[in-house]
Amino acid sequence: MGEKIQRIKKLKKIRIHREGTSELIYSAVAIFVICSGLWYLLYALSPLTCHVVMPFVCGIFVFLWLSALNFYRCPIRYFNGDTEKLVVAPADGKIVVVEEVEEHTYFHDKRLMISIFMSPLNVHANWFPVDGKVKFVKHFNGNYHKAWLPKASEENEHADIMIETPDGQEILCRQIAGAVARRIVTYAKEGEECYIDEHLGFIKLGSRVDVYLPLTARACVTMDQPTTGDQTVIAKLA
Repeated sequence: MGEKIQRIKKLKKIRIHREGTSELIYSAVAIFVICSGLWYLLYALSPLTCHVVMPFVCGIFVFLWLSALNFYRCPIRYFNGDTEKLVVAPADGKIVVVEEVEEHTYFHDKRLMISIFMSPLNVHANWFPVDGKVKFVKHFNGNYHKAWLPKASEENEHADIMIETPDGQEILCRQIAGAVARRIVTYAKEGEECYIDEHLGFIKLGSRVDVYLPLTARACVTMDQPTTGDQTVIAKLA
């Protein structure tokens, strides 16, 4: 994998994420139709009222649309440097967990868990945290607790992506739905090669991503530290 600098990658050069393209187009058309209709109606009733009220109404709609645009933005990112033994942040957000936990679903032993909470203001694209091969992808239905609560990791709807690194270490990446986020999209496919810089998936609205690492890994982040997906090194593997 040291030859990865050659970039045999399927980099997705997207500025507006494909998960939001149709929503943004349809909402822009709807806003135009609604504002045009209101403008015509108010102008017919009172031109003065129309000129006072409509800029405010249109401003609210534009603000909401720009908020959605911000949510669906998907910056083009490339990790600068050798990625061997590195674990990068799979999402934008802030660190809410850095601790050793018992993982009972797959490993049945202690793991180092690092969790990132994404607010509605963060980019919601998810990146692969390590280079390797996808062993399996599993989706689980569940509850919709607030994403920062400890029980959300196991009880909320989530998708598990198990990745085996080139030296045989297994890394579990878990996309977790939150109280508002109700749609998890996972692009990872069982058996495919995966690399840092590639999109693992997307979670609509605020939520969380957990990464389970061997205890031999060294955490490089602290609680409440902000992260940038595909850029912030969160741990180093032994």
